[in-house]
Parts: sequence; C-alpha cells; structure tokens
Amino acid sequence: MDYYTLVFGSILALGLLYILAKLSSGGTKRFPPGPSPWPVIGNIHLLGAKPHVSMANLAKIYGPIMSLKLGQMTTVVISSSSMAKQVLKYQDQDFSGRFVPGAVRAHKYSKFSMAWSPVCPQWRMLRKIMNTNIITSNRLDANQHMRSQKVKELIAYCAKCSQEGEAVDVGQAAFKANLNLMSNTLFSKDLADPFSDSKVELKDVIWRFLAEIGKPNLVDFYPILEKIDLQGIGRRTTIHVDKLFKIFDGLINERLEEKRKGSTEKSDVLETFLNSSEENPKEIDHNHIKSVFLDLFVGATDTTTSTVEWVMAELLKQPEIMKKAQAELAEIIGKGKSIEEADASRLLYLQCIIKETFRMHPPAPLVPRSVQQDIELCDYIIPKGSQILVNVWAISRDITFWDDPFVFKPERFWSSDMDVRGQDFDLIPFSAGRRICPGYPLALRVIPVILGSLLNSFNWKLEADIEPKDLDMEEKFGLTLAKAHPLRAIPSPL
Repeated sequence: MDYYTLVFGSILALGLLYILAKLSSGGTKRFPPGPSPWPVIGNIHLLGAKPHVSMANLAKIYGPIMSLKLGQMTTVVISSSSMAKQVLKYQDQDFSGRFVPGAVRAHKYSKFSMAWSPVCPQWRMLRKIMNTNIITSNRLDANQHMRSQKVKELIAYCAKCSQEGEAVDVGQAAFKANLNLMSNTLFSKDLADPFSDSKVELKDVIWRFLAEIGKPNLVDFYPILEKIDLQGIGRRTTIHVDKLFKIFDGLINERLEEKRKGSTEKSDVLETFLNSSEENPKEIDHNHIKSVFLDLFVGATDTTTSTVEWVMAELLKQPEIMKKAQAELAEIIGKGKSIEEADASRLLYLQCIIKETFRMHPPAPLVPRSVQQDIELCDYIIPKGSQILVNVWAISRDITFWDDPFVFKPERFWSSDMDVRGQDFDLIPFSAGRRICPGYPLALRVIPVILGSLLNSFNWKLEADIEPKDLDMEEKFGLTLAKAHPLRAIPSPL
C-alpha cells in the first residue's frame, strides 16, 4: 500500500466515523427529552389525577418541549408561550391533526364531527358554514334578543331562590341557561318544548356524555384494548350518543316536514345546515348535522358553564373584588338594571375579571393536536403519530411572564391590551390557529352578560355560613377544568 492510498484511506475512515458519530448523537439529541419510561405503562404513573399540573412540574425538569410515553402512545408536551406560538402559529399546518379519544368514536361521531375530524375538505366545508352563517357578527347580532331572554330566565330563577332563601347551584343553573340558549340557536326551541314527550332530558344526557369523555381511558393509551373496553366507557358513550342522535333526528325530520308544508323559513343553525345539505347532498348529510350539533352543545355548554362557575367562586372567595365589580356595574349600567351585550365593552373591570379567570382556570387546560408525519420542531424530531399537548394551564402560570401567577388579581389586566382570541400566546384559553375554538365569539358575548347580570341583580354569599377563606377551590380534570365540588351560593336583593 503506497503513502497516498494510506492517507486517503485514513481520511475516508475518519470521515465516515465522524458522520456516524454525528448521526448517532443527533438521533438521541433530536428527540425531545423526558423521563425514562417504565415497561408497559411508560410514564402514565407520573400523571396522577391532575395531568396538567404533573406535566407542568415535569417541564421544569425537562424543558418546554418534553416527550412522554403514555402506554403505547408517544406524547409531546409544549409548556411555554414561545413554543406554543411555534406550534399553533408558525407550524400550525404541521400540527393541525387531532388525536381522537376512543370515547368520541361512538356512532362514528368523530368521523363526521368538525371538532374531531382532521383538516380535510369535509372539515373546511363545515368550518366555512360555521364561519359564514353561524358566528358572524351579523348573525350573532340578529340572535341577541334570544340570548338576552335566556339570561333573564336565569335571573328569574335566581330571584325565586332568593325569595325562598335557597342556595343556587351556580354551575347547574348556568349549564341549563347555556343549554337553553344553544337549543334556541340551533333549532329555535326551548328544551321543555321539543323533549316534553321524552323520558330523556337533553341536559342529563349531555352531562353524562361529558363526564364519560372526560375520564382517563385505557383505550387511548393502549389502542389494542378498544374492542375489550375494560372500563365500559365506549359502551356508555355509545348509549348517550345514540340518545342524543335520536333527539336530533326527531328535530331534523320535524323541520323537513315543516319545509315540505311550506312553513316560514327559520333563521337558525338547523335551517342553515339543511339548506347546505340540499345544495351539496354528497358533501353534507344528516350525520354531519347531528355530529356538529353535538360539537356545539358540548363546546358551548361545558366551557361557558365552567368559566361562569369559576368566576363566581373567585369573587365569593375575595368579596372585595366582587364589590368593585358591582360598583362598576352600578356606575355604568345602573344598579339592578338589565345588561345587554353592547354594554360589555364598557365594563372594563368585569372584562379584567374574566381574563384573569381564563388565565387561572382555562376551560381546556391541555390543547390536543397530533402529527401525521415526522415533523421538525426547534431542532427536535416529533415522530409521526405523536399526540401533541399544549399545556395552557402551565403557560398561564409561567413565573417568567406572570407576577404572582397563583394569585387571582384582575388588576394585572387593567392597563394591558392582551387579548384572548389566539394572538397573545401567554393567554390562549380558546387555543389558537386554524383549530381555535370556533364558538369563542359567542362565548365572549355570553359570559360577560351572564356574570354581569348575576352581580348586578343580587348580593351573594356562600351557603351554610362558609367563610370565604374556607371555600373549596379544588379542580377536577376532565374535558374541561371544572370545580371538583359544585359552587352553591345564596342570592339576596341588592
């Protein structure tokens, strides 16, 4: 072997060794860090009853991009606003997939749903119908009188409780009001009217459905168990979805009969979808309509109810904040007077209270996404099929951005122009990007009116002479971040 061959061979060997070393180190370095998984269960044992809190604590160790192995599933957790912005804005298309829990596959609900389907022509079509016919400013303005009536009915119920000295279950009362509001928006009827002949009340079925899909499900961690359904969640959700779809079928058929007889066309969501179905029968059918109805009921009732209950709980725990809000209402609206949606923009302190509640108690603490192929994110590789969880709860308590993040202080927003519509990534209660909650324009109209009406109509105190400092503020993790124990408070005249 001559000198040049030896030198060339040595250089080539060293080059190959360098490339292999780089590939080897890069392979381990580029996968997001995280705790070592145990056999079979992975990192499930680290989650506990409050996964959002456990994940926030783990992120302090492993960083804002962290990987967990939950059973057979690879999960990547995003825990900072800058990383959330990267995922939900700059790489929104890459991360626009949706992980579908086993519980929502009942009756092919997820297949025809807008909330659970992937970004595809069907999803774009349903979203377009929503954006152009349901949640536009003009359509929301047109239905304002109906929402106002539902809020007045809620206040009338509270007035009855006040006269009798009874406590109001704030969450349940808000849930019923929102359900009536949504039923009128969708099909121009109150719950008592269309379901009077049924032994199944819509509110009860939806409540049970929400409870089931909020439970941890082994099927989601081990897809191989789907047919076995050890916990029975799939069986029970199938029963609930079947009851709901039968109710929706009855309403659809009733409206079709009215249209056949030439009745006056209504301006509700059902009419919009039926007209779209007539124009594009191959693209949208009754399965789509029923699934989107369920999307809207779930999205509108559970998240709005949870927010109203948390606001009232925080105000009852800190009565001085409630007094400030009532003083603002008395000055701008007039004590005891009705509140309209147009008034909300003038109630600056009430808006601060609502933003602070969204920060402390985000309706969806973990925003779920998924990736359909290997994706590079900030020098890490996110494997195809991974579930992505944006920990909104952790972001809204980030001590590097928020002062006293565990203290309820509405004043922090007093001179801030921070918005909740998905542009300020330190506060994203409705998520962001193309999969932002489509119902947020309605929620931002309804929540201030409900809360303002409750505060401007009554004084409130906790039942059983519970002291404000003793109020239980325990969270219950599920589809939304609800109070673990219902808030019960007694209204009295102002």
